[in-house]
Amino acid sequence: MKPPVDNLALQTIAMPADTNVNGDIFGGWLMAQMDLGASVPARTRARGRVATVAVEAMTFHKPVHVGDLVSIHAKILREGKTSMQVAVEVWVTRQPTGRQLKVTEATFIFVAVDEKGTKRPLP
Repeated sequence: MKPPVDNLALQTIAMPADTNVNGDIFGGWLMAQMDLGASVPARTRARGRVATVAVEAMTFHKPVHVGDLVSIHAKILREGKTSMQVAVEVWVTRQPTGRQLKVTEATFIFVAVDEKGTKRPLP
C-alpha cells in the first residue's frame, strides 16, 4: 500500500524527546501532530479559526520510531453548517530503508469559530 499522493498537510521528524517508556514515539505527540495536520484543510475551508471538538475512530496500527519521517495526510470528508469532518492518515518513512508504512488514522471534527471562539457558519 502506498501513501496518498495528495492531501499532504504536514511533515516532521520523530525525535528522541518525544518517546514513551518503551522507546517508541508517544501517542499523545502523534495525536497533536495529527490535530495540526487536520487543521490545515479545516482552516483553509473555514477561511479562519477553527476548534477541534472531537476525535473519532483513532487507530494506532504500528509504532513510530525515532528518526521516522512522519507525513500527515488530511482531507475534508463532510461539511455541516459550522462543522467539518476531516480524515487523517499518518504515514512514516523509515530510515535508512525508505520503507513507507501507514501507522495511524483518525477522524477529526472541527467547528469554525470567530475571534471570540463562538461558533460561526462556514463561508
